[in-house]
Amino acid sequence: MFKKNPFGHYLFLKKWLIRFLGFMSHRRYRGFNELEIEGSEIIKDLPDKNVLFISNHQTYFADVVAMFHVFNASLSGRLDSIKNVGYLWSPKLNLYYVAAKETMRAGLLPRIMAYAGSVSIERTWREKGEDIKRQVKMSDITDIGTALDDGWVITFPQGTTKPFGPVRKGTAYIIKRYKPIVIPIVIDGFRRSFDKKGLMIKKRGILQSMIIKKPLKIDYENESIESVLEKIEFAIEQHPSFLKVISQEELDAKKKLDITRQWDF
Repeated sequence: MFKKNPFGHYLFLKKWLIRFLGFMSHRRYRGFNELEIEGSEIIKDLPDKNVLFISNHQTYFADVVAMFHVFNASLSGRLDSIKNVGYLWSPKLNLYYVAAKETMRAGLLPRIMAYAGSVSIERTWREKGEDIKRQVKMSDITDIGTALDDGWVITFPQGTTKPFGPVRKGTAYIIKRYKPIVIPIVIDGFRRSFDKKGLMIKKRGILQSMIIKKPLKIDYENESIESVLEKIEFAIEQHPSFLKVISQEELDAKKKLDITRQWDF
């Protein structure tokens, strides 16, 4: 009961927080909205620690909560499904996620969620809605390394919920320094389902999706930071080339709609 993780959090309390938050949020992904999952068979074959999940980002909290559901469901034998929330009775306790310190201190619920697994860091490029520039705190890097040494870490390398934002170099440095297995994840639909924080349901009946990809192949010793960054951008489908594809798809859809309207009497 009194066992702690490397950050001093009581595992017994963390387990009950994950159970409670998971039970309360389950219908957001299987009820009010649906979550389509692909590739979760990869999860159950991963080692117990030194795994880094990288993903695009659409809300502050809904994305990572969905991953807690999917990961634990997969570990309990439910592939590409979060049916029956009983998988949270014995959740993975060495599962962490990287989040901005100011976000996790903004209210009681974020503080509770932080205890459930946050590795809180100070952003070097933005604070309180304003652009800034400051040095990376080595203690933040060390904390992420500590989390990797203990288990799995989820990170959103763009550091923003805006699509096609630049991937921050810090993620590449962490990959080269700690040499984790890197699992890319691509999510969609969360921005339409939830408000920006991911706490309030904005619209119901939205199909959300989560695609879990095979580990990235990275030469930790010889590959450049720039090469790793580009691999991340392509893996989470946030490279500028994807923006051109999306723009063309939207243009084609508009043309098709215009043609349909011409025949709409």
